[in-house]
Amino acid sequence: MAKRVKRKYDTTSRRQQADQTRDRILEAARRVISQNGFADATFEAIAAEAGVAAPTVYAAYGSKSGILQALMTRAAFNTTYENVVREALESDDPVTRLRFAARIARGIFDSLRSEAEVLRGATAIAPDFIRERERIRYERQEGVVQVLDQKGALRTGLTVSMARDILWTLTSYDIYRRLVVERRWTADQYERWLGDTLIATLMGPGKKDAC
Repeated sequence: MAKRVKRKYDTTSRRQQADQTRDRILEAARRVISQNGFADATFEAIAAEAGVAAPTVYAAYGSKSGILQALMTRAAFNTTYENVVREALESDDPVTRLRFAARIARGIFDSLRSEAEVLRGATAIAPDFIRERERIRYERQEGVVQVLDQKGALRTGLTVSMARDILWTLTSYDIYRRLVVERRWTADQYERWLGDTLIATLMGPGKKDAC
């Protein structure tokens, strides 16, 4: 009798199907939350909208908080964000890197602001998400300060640690919210001001963009 050959398990196909299901659930959740508000968006309603069973929604995201955080992550840290970060890393010019830091902050916060309707009724969760992302942002900004330090471009009197703290503070969501949301600055005005302020504060007066 011929020996039966076991069929190879296609993990790639399974993973792709799982990713597609997660994306479909996320899109359905966004529609349901936008229509009903976060508090009234049940797993059952999201599952019905996505065409899956409620346990599938739970298995994919664990909780409504998990769904919300996934929506915010997708909005703020999308392909556009990744492309800007990649472009920033290609430059070792200190002024250019600080301009990119301003652009990246603007892009993240613009995207989060665009999800305002989805965040309606989820005010207890959004700050936790932002705090976690602020921690990650602080860690990732190390490269910007390293470029300043390696090029001898840090303002006199600033240590690397101080420069990193200043960069993290000036690119915070709180400043964006106060200027763009509360004071009605345009996003372009905010980005330009932030870039100018980072350059003047971290590198000192008289520094200009590379031509």
